[in-house]
Amino acid sequence: MSVNYAAGLSPYPDKGKCGLPEIFDPPDELEKKIHQLADLIQNSFNVVFHTGAGISTASGIPDFRGPNGVWTMEERGLVPKFDTTFENARPSKTHMALLELHRVGILHFLVSQNIDGLHVRSGFPRDKLAELHGNMFVEECMKCGKQYVRDTVVGTMGLKPTGRLCDVSKHRGLRSCRGKLMDTILDWEDSLPNRDLNLASEASRRASLSITLGTSLQIKPSGDLPLLTKKKGGKLVIVNLQPTKHDRQADLRIHGYVDEVITKLMKLLGLEIPEWTGPLVVESAEQQVAKPLTKAGTDLPFLSKEE
Repeated sequence: MSVNYAAGLSPYPDKGKCGLPEIFDPPDELEKKIHQLADLIQNSFNVVFHTGAGISTASGIPDFRGPNGVWTMEERGLVPKFDTTFENARPSKTHMALLELHRVGILHFLVSQNIDGLHVRSGFPRDKLAELHGNMFVEECMKCGKQYVRDTVVGTMGLKPTGRLCDVSKHRGLRSCRGKLMDTILDWEDSLPNRDLNLASEASRRASLSITLGTSLQIKPSGDLPLLTKKKGGKLVIVNLQPTKHDRQADLRIHGYVDEVITKLMKLLGLEIPEWTGPLVVESAEQQVAKPLTKAGTDLPFLSKEE
């Protein structure tokens, strides 16, 4: 499936400010700021990252409001080009670095506005991740709330039935739930999923440092969550090439390619960025239970609403 999922959403006139000029910090200033970021992380007891479309451009998935973003091109009457699919896209260095930062105990929670599934497919534990706008690879039972991760995109968007049924066993395995499954991708007017929004809000309030990567922070309420950290006395770092809605609230603003910033940050922290070896689903940070997604179309049970 093309990565232009935006074409499947309902028409919506107000897509925010698109095509703002990009800002690049001079090399010496960029290095200084990354050192400041490393110091902030090393002196913080609870770090939360917030990610947007900008971390997936290196994976071949276009953003929305950048110079060549989907909505920027749309405003200019141009058709954006796509050279990959969601299934073929590989996690970027930033995706894999975030996984390592969690493994070593630096990253406490991850909040994402992305629907490309790359955080989950990188092996990032689902119980430490809030996907506020859904996941192209996840479908949910409309009856019992069970979620499934698929090895291909589920085929619909806008919280619509996918045509499959839930196979969760009930009553000691005598019969299955058989509830209808639906995709988890939000359309413009859809409310954010309660579980993910609550987890993201609580994590943002507890954080002593929130770091945003590759997001203009224009979409509410997702883009306002980092401000909860500021309200509780924490600090905010914004890493983005374009101006953001909350630049004035930031304690540090870094203007550079996210992969470059994160690669240099990891080096300063003395950490290696792990290689991606293929799609994995890790259900629990504590158990670190990983299950591979196979070409045969493995259907993996995910977290239910209650979990």
